[in-house]
Amino acid sequence: MEGFNGTVFAYGQTSSGKTFTMTGASIDDMEFRGIIPRMVSTCFETIEETDSTVEFSVKVGYCEIYLEKIKDLLNPAKNNL
Repeated sequence: MEGFNGTVFAYGQTSSGKTFTMTGASIDDMEFRGIIPRMVSTCFETIEETDSTVEFSVKVGYCEIYLEKIKDLLNPAKNNL
């Protein structure tokens, strides 16, 4: 795995399936996982399979924009960013 940056952006009306697409119905069942759990699993599986002399840095951000306010979903104390 070579260095890269990526963004997954879900946009749509309320109840259109954004959260379901991103997180899925079940994190424990691979068939029902969403984009985020699948991507995280793939990244860490690749890291585990790589030579132990290779160093990785993984950074993740997860935010919501609602009513023109940005909320950090990994640290809910940070809101209205």
